[in-house]
Amino acid sequence: MDKTSLVEWLRELKPAGGSEHRRLLALPGVIIVVLSIVASLASFLIMIGVTPIIPNLHVTLALIIINVVLVVSLLALIIREIYRITQARRHGRAAARLHVRIVALFSLIAAVPAIVVAIVASVTLNLGLDRWFETNTRNIVNSSISLTQAYLTDTARNLQSATYSMLQDMDGQRTLYSLDRNGFVQLLTLQALGRGLLGAQLLREDGSIAVRSEQGGANLPQPPSEALETAKDGNPVIIPPGPTSNFVGAIIKMREIPDAYLYTVRAVDAQILDSMRLMEANTARYQDMEANRIPTQVIFALLYFGLMLIVLLPAIWTGIAVADRLVRPIRSLIGAADEVTAGNLDVSVPVRSSDGDLGALAGTFNNMVAELKSQRTDLIAAKDQIDERRRFSEAVLSGVTAAVIGVDALGLINIVNRSAEQMFCLEPDAVIGTSLSTHIPEIGQVFEVAHDSGRAVYREQVSMMRGGLTSTFNVQITIEDGTSDERSYVVTIDDITDLVQAQRSTAWADVARRIAHEIKNPLTPIQLSAERIRRRYGKVITEDREVFDQCVETIVRQVGDIGRMVDEFSSFARMPKPKMETIDLRNSLKEAAFLVEVSRSEISFEQRLSETPLYGHFDSRLLGQAFGNIIKNASEAIEAVTGEDDYRGHILLKAYQDKDQLVVEVIDNGKGLPGDNRQRLLEPYMTTREKGTGLGLAIVRKIVEDHGGHMELHDAPADFYNGRGAMIRMVFPATSPDAVVETDSNTTEELQA
Repeated sequence: MDKTSLVEWLRELKPAGGSEHRRLLALPGVIIVVLSIVASLASFLIMIGVTPIIPNLHVTLALIIINVVLVVSLLALIIREIYRITQARRHGRAAARLHVRIVALFSLIAAVPAIVVAIVASVTLNLGLDRWFETNTRNIVNSSISLTQAYLTDTARNLQSATYSMLQDMDGQRTLYSLDRNGFVQLLTLQALGRGLLGAQLLREDGSIAVRSEQGGANLPQPPSEALETAKDGNPVIIPPGPTSNFVGAIIKMREIPDAYLYTVRAVDAQILDSMRLMEANTARYQDMEANRIPTQVIFALLYFGLMLIVLLPAIWTGIAVADRLVRPIRSLIGAADEVTAGNLDVSVPVRSSDGDLGALAGTFNNMVAELKSQRTDLIAAKDQIDERRRFSEAVLSGVTAAVIGVDALGLINIVNRSAEQMFCLEPDAVIGTSLSTHIPEIGQVFEVAHDSGRAVYREQVSMMRGGLTSTFNVQITIEDGTSDERSYVVTIDDITDLVQAQRSTAWADVARRIAHEIKNPLTPIQLSAERIRRRYGKVITEDREVFDQCVETIVRQVGDIGRMVDEFSSFARMPKPKMETIDLRNSLKEAAFLVEVSRSEISFEQRLSETPLYGHFDSRLLGQAFGNIIKNASEAIEAVTGEDDYRGHILLKAYQDKDQLVVEVIDNGKGLPGDNRQRLLEPYMTTREKGTGLGLAIVRKIVEDHGGHMELHDAPADFYNGRGAMIRMVFPATSPDAVVETDSNTTEELQA
């Protein structure tokens, strides 16, 4: 890197504002890194002795101080920079995470090799020391010491044996010692030569020489005074070789000669003795090294750690500098991207040639933002147009009473109008994107048939249960233009339940009028003729008179039954218009219950009526007729239960207000209602009793509907005789509706129209 490139790099490291912090990181950091490397290299060369500088204590201390100061300075810069990076991340600055990751990556790349080298060096040192101080090496050293000690011990043992033998020979020469000293000296010399001794002496207690052998006796080293003191007890004392001598001595007290000690000396091979001394010195050094093994390992580990820091810290600083250079354009891109995300498409990123590929990326980003700005303008215009169309479509759909559901080719719902939400209890947020068959299985089956048929318009009438009631719907499925995979469908659903009921009621009312007209005309002549026959021929017929009277009575009774049935037909065909007045619904219910209760004493009646009045606009006569019919049907359902000895019928009457509705419930524990198609019991001429006309519930339903209410057929609640029996619920408006539904033949025809 030349001078120009270095200056440019440092200029790039400095932010646009020229902050003092970035200057501190740039040039001073480079200087400290260079000085650290130079100082570590110089220290290494001085310590190994390849420079004229002698590595004495002062030089070593100076080198340590210089390196520590440089390392601490660089470490302070790195810590400060890391603190800046972490603060940027904590405050959510752009690219802060990436900056941390890059710095961590560079630091890891620099740290791992340095740490591995330090660990390997420490392990290698430990392994080397382990080999030095392993058991085999220690045994060899100890064996060599033992060998030298054994040699000296053997020499001393031989000298001790020779001295003791010489003592026995010389101890009996006391007379010779006293009378003839020369003869004693000659004998002492012969004893020393005969035993291979260097010489022999007789010493007094004070250490002075009394007698010495002629050969070598004058040059013998004198024994230490401690040896004489030890020899006083009569045991021989061995005197090992001194640091500079190669003689082994022995001293023992004479038994017969008073105040005399026999002192003998034998020479040891000087070469062997020097080798022994060298071996002992080496062994001492070995043991000293073994004792200082852990401190040595710690010192070398610290040395390796220092070298690792010298290598690692500059690498980390360099990594931080490179990371700054990489992150700067990325941070600009992220900041610009955030502006774009916030909706600002006028932002641009400065492009620098020194950024390389990142600069090219910045240019591409600027082009993309310009293209996005152009496209957004077009999209806004298109969106405004689409929103205008959507608002128009939603306004149209919200005003349609029929349920409208948009479905794609896979049967997934993409739009529902308000009528569909209310009709099928759908939540728009929950059904969008889900299958039509999941929420409305019956319509889903029709959709599958329409999808497979391929017809542009498919129509079908469907009956389904809703809230325990059977409703009838006209379903029309229209296929929009498009390919088989992309086309969508519009499902239109009309609830025609009331229309179907009105058509059926109109048809049955017309049938009832015709039947009543055709049957009622001949009934009176038939009855009169039967009575006339009984009066005229009753006295004439004497045989089988009882049979005659029975036949005439049967004709009259059946004509009466047919007449009553015709009256019911007429009542159903021409229901009177209700005359509304404000009354308490509870009174009509009590009166109807009383009429049935007095005639059915075997049935227990229970009333749970609201404590507050239940006012509404009703026709009291028609309302009482409806309540009486329902209670009468309940009592007949109880009578139909047979074969249970402990059974007793029970009818529960309930009347209460639920928000803006008045509810009347008649519950019995009779035989109950059929499970299938029970709603058809409200249609004319539908009955489950043998003698029923099928008009009772139809009339009650018409009365309820004329009062703006509706009827529901349910099983008895679970807490009422374990759900045994039936419950008829009639719901009326609590307040007078603005327009009371008046259903007669004319209004039915209007409904059909």
